[in-house]
Amino acid sequence: MSNRRRLERLLRTKLRSAGQQYAEARKAYSDAKTSTLADLPTDEEGRAKIVCRRHAEKRAVSLDSEARPACFDPEHQDCRGCVEDIREGRIETW
Repeated sequence: MSNRRRLERLLRTKLRSAGQQYAEARKAYSDAKTSTLADLPTDEEGRAKIVCRRHAEKRAVSLDSEARPACFDPEHQDCRGCVEDIREGRIETW
């Protein structure tokens, strides 16, 4: 393999890695910002630390722009109640 090809492969690998790290950092920032707006505790990755009403378990979840957890199912009553609790500031957290 020529030096040029090795260099091109190295650069592609490094750029891909940098792009992935940027995407992860951007997601963590977005999660932390949304969780802060909802006034919820967060984990080290910026995800909201809530207790899921549907499955009665601790979860670290990303919130969308409307403060709905990533696991939100609009057809499920517990999920709708969870979103109401987040918006009212009475969601159980850990």
